[in-house]
Parts: sequence; structure tokens; C-alpha cells
Amino acid sequence: MGQPKLTLYVDTVSPFAYEAYHILRHNPTFHRCSIQYIPIFLGGVMKACGNTPPINIKNKDKWINIERLRWAHLFNIPMTTPMPPNFPPLTLGIMRALCVITTLEGGQEMLIKALDKLYAAYWVDCIATHLPENLSAILTSLFDEEVSKKIIEVAAKEGKAILANNTNKALEDGAFGLPWFVAENEEGVKECFWGVDHLGQVIEHLGLERKGKEWRSLL
Repeated sequence: MGQPKLTLYVDTVSPFAYEAYHILRHNPTFHRCSIQYIPIFLGGVMKACGNTPPINIKNKDKWINIERLRWAHLFNIPMTTPMPPNFPPLTLGIMRALCVITTLEGGQEMLIKALDKLYAAYWVDCIATHLPENLSAILTSLFDEEVSKKIIEVAAKEGKAILANNTNKALEDGAFGLPWFVAENEEGVKECFWGVDHLGQVIEHLGLERKGKEWRSLL
């Protein structure tokens, strides 16, 4: 029998993708899983599926903000109380840069470091990470200035192609929104799940032991 495997598709624009990412990174329930994070463009998924953004749906626009804060409180996830003032930003530049980072040596490890920084900057400190000067500053804090500049330059072409491929792969895996999980248990059986509120089902499929009282609120 193999190790449980979990793929999480992410875009920094989604508060729920951030919450799912933070839970997978920090909750001990998932420590024995092999986890891969894949940058995609959520806007492309929504358009391909004909999916209406939640902020454009009456009442749901308010409800998602309530849910965002509930999950953050439950799992002790750092989160700004008011929505960032520029929500939702266009994250194409960010996601293309993250795709380039996955091609560097230690790609997943470097991607995780970049996601940690970008998620905290936007969803905790309300920094407009989509602005070129802010994205550049964040990348420069992780890499030297020359590497940071190269990432942004390559993102326009190579990053664009990788992001398109990743987004198409998410669609092939059935994604219509984020967070989208692809979970493979020790028997090699794959199942897909959508939403932080379905993490309980992810755990059951992977055969993991729930660690922490926060899981009591999930089926």
C-alpha cells in the first residue's frame, strides 16, 4: 500500500483556497500525506464552466464573507476581518510567476514559500499583491533581485503556457471552483472534492486520523 496523496489547486484570489492551503500546511491530520500544490487561474475555470462568481450572486456575496471568517476562526487561520479593499484582484501575473517558480530547483518547496508570503500579504495584511511593484517586492524577499526579475520576465511567456496547462488539467479533474482537491488513498483510489467544508470527506477517503477538536464541525 502506498502513501496517501493529495493535490490542491490554488489561486491567491480565493479566500477558501487560502484556508484549505493553510489547513493542509499546518494541521497535523495531513502530515503523513504527500501533498502537491498546483497554481491555476480561477477566472479561467469559472469562465470555462459558465460559473457565476459568488460576489455577483445576491445574498451569496454576503454569505461567503461570513463563511470565510467562520472557517478562519475554527482552524485558527490568520485572516483579515474586512475583505481586502481591492477584492477580487486580477491574479494572472501572480499565478504565472508561481508557475515559473515550480520549474526552479526545489520547485514545490519554493512554491510553498512563495504561497506562504503571498497569502499572508493579501489575506492578512491586505497588500495589493497583484500590483507589479508589490509582487516584485515579495519575490525579491524570497529570491535575490536578479532571480526575482527573471521570474517576472519569464512569466509573460513560459509562465503563461504553464498556467494554461495547469488550468486545463484542473478542468479535466472536474474543477469548477476552488479549493479543488484530488485525493488518492493508499489503495490508489482517486476521488475529487470541492470546498473547505468537504475536508471531512477528504480525510475519510484518505483514511486519515482527525487530529484536533476543530474537526468536530465537519462530517
